[in-house]
Amino acid sequence: MIPEELRYTDEHEWVASKTEDLVRVGITDYAQQQLGDVVHVQLPEVGDRVEAGTGVGEVESTKSVSDLFAPLSGEVVAVNDALLEQTELLNSDPYGEGWLFEIRLDDPDALEALLDADAYQALTAG
Repeated sequence: MIPEELRYTDEHEWVASKTEDLVRVGITDYAQQQLGDVVHVQLPEVGDRVEAGTGVGEVESTKSVSDLFAPLSGEVVAVNDALLEQTELLNSDPYGEGWLFEIRLDDPDALEALLDADAYQALTAG
């Protein structure tokens, strides 16, 4: 199931609008299934400036280590500290309690350039 209200990246991250210029970022259910059991997460820090498409952290699983990328440019204003103690939240609730970080956007309109649910469905189906 791919939530319709979210936007997506080619890197299997989701983006949820919280306010006009604030978004929450996580990895998709598809991504967590491909990773397997997550054992470690490295997140950006509050106050970090991030640029769309650049690496901002890592997710380590029993299978591999995958980079996390900033889906949009802006400032990190929150991180999900619960993941540092409970990495399994990424597997059990990737669209809820397993969120990664929040960004205050430089350009709120950039959100529209991300994939919608139908486009993300097509990406993962092929």
